[in-house]
Amino acid sequence: MPVKIVLNKNASSGSVPVKIFTDKVEPAALEQLKNIAQLPIIHSHVAAMPDVHLGRGATVGSVIPTFSAVIPSAVGVDIGCGMNAVRTSLHAHQLPDSLKALREAIEVKVPVGRGRHKMITARESACKILAPGVDRLFEKHPGLMKKLRQPQKTWVTQMGTLGGGNHFIEICLDESNAVWVMLHSGSRGIGSAIGEHFIQLARRDMAGNMQNMPDRDLAYFSEGSSHFNDYLEAVNWAQEYARLNRQEMMKLVLNSLGAYVPKFTLTSEAINCHHNYVVRERHFERDVYVTRKGAISAQKDQMGIIPGSMGAKSFIVRGRGNPESFCSCAHGAGRKMSRTSARQRFTRGDLESQTHGVECRKDKGVIDEIPAAYKDIDEVMNNQLDLVDVVHTLRQVICIKG
Repeated sequence: MPVKIVLNKNASSGSVPVKIFTDKVEPAALEQLKNIAQLPIIHSHVAAMPDVHLGRGATVGSVIPTFSAVIPSAVGVDIGCGMNAVRTSLHAHQLPDSLKALREAIEVKVPVGRGRHKMITARESACKILAPGVDRLFEKHPGLMKKLRQPQKTWVTQMGTLGGGNHFIEICLDESNAVWVMLHSGSRGIGSAIGEHFIQLARRDMAGNMQNMPDRDLAYFSEGSSHFNDYLEAVNWAQEYARLNRQEMMKLVLNSLGAYVPKFTLTSEAINCHHNYVVRERHFERDVYVTRKGAISAQKDQMGIIPGSMGAKSFIVRGRGNPESFCSCAHGAGRKMSRTSARQRFTRGDLESQTHGVECRKDKGVIDEIPAAYKDIDEVMNNQLDLVDVVHTLRQVICIKG
């Protein structure tokens, strides 16, 4: 059974309990969780998932229920970041002999890192869906436009692109050697601009009360405040952008795969899950805003995706609807060291060794994504036996990073 550390309610500080689904939490992350628990807007308790680690303002791997308020920095700047996965009718023996050629073909179709599309024809329908919403955002918040060099062009040309950091595209095999396509990305530059804009507005709105705040990055909008509804509209738009971005990328990846293998079909409904988002839900007899920062929804029988690090296993899971976690679970392995520390500690040789058997970049540009920089995914999974059931275990054969 997973270990749960429970920090009890403290009447003197006004804090609620913190329930943590692991016995390994870095001190700085624990302090962040305590800071969140002191906010007067928290309902019931704060839950921390097994992949919990230090974040900006709010802890990555935390589930934060708030009543009549939302915390922009808890959602973060990669709004709607999440996963998409599909199982195909293909099996391992049907993949091409040269996985490198397939990887490079996908990288041509899907811009990675700072890359973007030059033409929007293939993604025109998605952009049309989003256009009215972004026009309203830019009209209401001209300051948002100043955060993007080419505001109207950026969000359009980045639709269907991967980005950098821990975002990835993978070709995986499950326990029966069936081929899966899985990818991880978010709302790209426009989501980052929205996040930064409203984090700053929240700080400004609460400027007179900052002396009572445990962390200035936890500034929030209360219902009825001037920017509350605007933020919810913006964050919902960015979450939809992120979902469509993954959807468009999946089309491009499947088209690239189709050029190298026999005709295939999809044998499972696409699994989609955000892990940086806010949603209205009911928990412990109250309707609240639930912010999952580095956590996914794991309602009873809900399908989800929990990826390991580059070169490690990943999991397709089914939620158990555990109320103590607010029906949530981990979103991945979770970092155990910073990107700077990883670059200083590991070499290209270490990366090659730890990603043996996986077709991927093995240069110094992705050393910060080396598996050893992340927590052990098996340990993470063992700590959430009460939260999810494993349906499929995946192993990567191709991993594309930005």
